[in-house]
Amino acid sequence: MNTLPTPLASPVLRQQAEAQWQAITQKSPEVETNLAQIDIQSLLHELQVHQIELELQNEELRRARDALDASRTRYVDLYDLAPVGYCSVSESGLLVQANLTLATLLGVTRSTLARQPPFSNFVMQPDQDSWYMLRTQAFRTGQPQTGEMRMRQSSGGGIGTVVWVQLSVTVAQDDARRRVLRIAISDITERKQAEAKLKLAASVFACAREGIIITDAKATILDVNLAFTRITGYSHDEVIGQNPRILKSDRQNVAFYDAMWYGLTAQGHWSGEIWNHGKNGRVYAELLTISAVRDALGITQQYVGLFSDITAIKDHQNQLEHIAHFDALTNLPNRVLLADRLQQAMAQALRRGTQLAVVYLDLDGFKAVNDNQGHGVGDRVLITLARRMKESLREGDTLARLGGDEFVAVLSDLENSADCLPLVMRLQAAAAQLIQVGEVCLQISASLGVTFYPQERDMDADQLLRQADQAMYQAKLAGKNRYHVFDSAQDSHLRIHHESLAHISRALVHGEFVLYYQPKVNMRTGKVIGAEALIRWQHPYKGLLAPAAFLPVIEDHALAVALGEWVIDTALTQIGRWHVAGLDMPISVNIGARQLQQGDFVDRLKALLAAHPLVSPASLELEVLETSALQDMAQVSQVIEDCAQIGVMFALDDFGTGYSSLTYLKQLHVTLLKIDQSFVCNMLDDPDDLAILQGVISLAAAFKRQVIAEGVETVAHGTLLLQMGCELAQGYGIARPMLPDLLPEWAAHWQPDDAWRRMPWFVT
Repeated sequence: MNTLPTPLASPVLRQQAEAQWQAITQKSPEVETNLAQIDIQSLLHELQVHQIELELQNEELRRARDALDASRTRYVDLYDLAPVGYCSVSESGLLVQANLTLATLLGVTRSTLARQPPFSNFVMQPDQDSWYMLRTQAFRTGQPQTGEMRMRQSSGGGIGTVVWVQLSVTVAQDDARRRVLRIAISDITERKQAEAKLKLAASVFACAREGIIITDAKATILDVNLAFTRITGYSHDEVIGQNPRILKSDRQNVAFYDAMWYGLTAQGHWSGEIWNHGKNGRVYAELLTISAVRDALGITQQYVGLFSDITAIKDHQNQLEHIAHFDALTNLPNRVLLADRLQQAMAQALRRGTQLAVVYLDLDGFKAVNDNQGHGVGDRVLITLARRMKESLREGDTLARLGGDEFVAVLSDLENSADCLPLVMRLQAAAAQLIQVGEVCLQISASLGVTFYPQERDMDADQLLRQADQAMYQAKLAGKNRYHVFDSAQDSHLRIHHESLAHISRALVHGEFVLYYQPKVNMRTGKVIGAEALIRWQHPYKGLLAPAAFLPVIEDHALAVALGEWVIDTALTQIGRWHVAGLDMPISVNIGARQLQQGDFVDRLKALLAAHPLVSPASLELEVLETSALQDMAQVSQVIEDCAQIGVMFALDDFGTGYSSLTYLKQLHVTLLKIDQSFVCNMLDDPDDLAILQGVISLAAAFKRQVIAEGVETVAHGTLLLQMGCELAQGYGIARPMLPDLLPEWAAHWQPDDAWRRMPWFVT
């Protein structure tokens, strides 16, 4: 038998078995015969068992190797990625090994530490000695050592931030059996910062000048600082476990504390001023801030109160307020406090439906006391009078000193205005009593002005004081040592007058005035002889206003001069424009008495004419009212003469309405008499007006003056005037006043009425 009858599972074992078999069979035949008898199956079984054992051993070796690799990996991971830095330092101080955590902590790369730099390179200079002592002690004793120090953290190649670390040092041997230090390095920067904050907080708590109190959520005192003890007088041990209400005074009511706790509950803090009392009973003012300390869930754990003693500040504030609100000499309320009390009294009067009186009082002859007796005596007089006048009033009334010898009394809760008169007379009597200052006996009096509130129109405190002041001035003018009650109706008229003046002045600045022109004609010849300039106010809200709405307001005011000169300048401008357009139209302008009586009237007129060199002075005619001319006959006569020298003629307006005599008419060298329209309008029905009209026309003819009739409303008026010898006229029956752009066309087409044209003397 040369081959194995049963194949082996493993090719390797099969080859080994065949080799053994060949060796056996190549021996002597006898051996082959003996061996043939050996159980081949037993040999094969042993070989298979051996194969299995080898495979098991190989598998166990593979598992051991994998476990070793896994263990080595875990070791590397644990070492490199440990939450603390690990390193080994030789006896010479070199870093011979370090993990990745340490490299990250120091802000360097792993390769930097692999170059084995001195460990001391990363220790801050102030802590170099601590590192040396720690290393020396560890090597000398062989015992574990710990320490804290600061190390540099590199940033971009430079020195970055500083980190606090804790070193745990043990002595060990390396592979070469050399001694090294195994060091665990923990970053304790945050802990150090927290400790610093706690230390700072403890220092602030202990050394703060403000009192600090800490309570639990139920307001039981847990701790206080030294300032608390200094301010309240209670020691630390006396208040621990107590409630802050032991400091409570009686100056705050329940509502105050309810508002405090509401603020703490709703907002988590409250701040304000509060009065408390200390252990010795002293009541003091404090500025207190309370804050709630809450946990992560928003639940209050403690309350912290911070307060400072502001009693001295409050006292000083009260002194300043007294100085700011009271007169230093008489200790009466000053102007500031008077304004406040007057406002309150006015509001109270409106609520209660009562009245109050404001009395403005000025001492008569007090200046003479100061001048003759000196200011020291004058001050004593003021002090005495202030006391007496205050005593003469009721408890709820106010007497204030405005300064100098001026006082104001506010008398409130009056049923009517008459109720104040006894009080006013008592004030007047108190001011008139004899005053003894040393050996000098003095007596002065007072003038008083009185006004009341409420009034028909809205009124503020300043207006009431001005009214009372005006009334006091009237009492002074009436002879002093008396009182005068303010006349609100007269004041309202004056106020409206002043407001109207302001509106007119503003209108003149803003160009709201315009001139309309009413033609003047010769009814016999049909010629347009000129136009009268009539002012109108183009009001932005009220529309076009006639002169009667605003000229009476400025009659005795400087605005009359300014507006009159504006009319002359505007009329001259219009004459120039018409002249350029081919129309020569003289214009007459009304001159008010105030403007005419200006001493420089002629000079100012020359200046206006000079501003329009293309306009002939003869194209301008000035109309003056007869009543104005008679006020100063000599002055007006001279003005007329001077104007005639420069070519400007005058007309006497509203002739027949004044009280002129033939002598006055002779003295006024006017060229034209204007018959007032009141006579013309009624001439058809009133024989007296007709007679006056005939007399004026005859008078004008006798003095060789031209005459023109105003107010020609109908053809019949014109016809009768022509019959009486008056040819010149103006009025609505001829033309209404018109804007300057319309007049040229009207003048080109105007024709006299047919009734006038049929009259035998009409010129064709």
